Amino acid sequence: MVVRREVLRGEVWFGCPTICVEDSPDLLALYLPSGAEFGFPETGAFPCGRHPWETAGHRSWSGHGKLMLQRPGEAHSVDVFWTGPGRDFVGWYFNLQDPVRRTPIGVDTLDHELDLWWAADADRYVWKDVEMFAQRLVEGRYPGMGDAIQAEGDRVAALLDAGERWWDPAWATWQPDPTWSVPPLPAGWEQVPPAR
Repeated sequence: MVVRREVLRGEVWFGCPTICVEDSPDLLALYLPSGAEFGFPETGAFPCGRHPWETAGHRSWSGHGKLMLQRPGEAHSVDVFWTGPGRDFVGWYFNLQDPVRRTPIGVDTLDHELDLWWAADADRYVWKDVEMFAQRLVEGRYPGMGDAIQAEGDRVAALLDAGERWWDPAWATWQPDPTWSVPPLPAGWEQVPPAR
């Protein structure tokens, strides 16, 4: 079990338990199973407000779960999604985020709001949450980071436009072990100091 946390301005903001599928020098693959509990720290300064999933009332992950593929040092993950009773592959989600940093209980990162989505039946990707990203910049969520976040999105888009695929497409047919149970968040998950 790996606790994936989001850290905003040096403060733990969100956490969820994931299952480590692969941890190699080139790839960290984490699976967020259906029913995984979302954790929100009870105390903190929260200068940008509470996590949006908390304010929206989201308490756990639903659906088939998602697989998050992260390469060391990169400011995005490639997330894999499925849908329907047959668990059909629905697409690749390029989640712009801080590069993951290791902690004693898992990894820390921060979602950057701006993303790209490539549906399984589409010829090309689309940008996602462009207006929301602009709003987050106005709100001051990513001070001094706006240009770098946009540059990472542009870099990912350019790689896709060039036909590059830096992840294994076989992940689209990956299946979680049916014996896996949903791990709980460990006590004190929010008290572990953020990774630097």
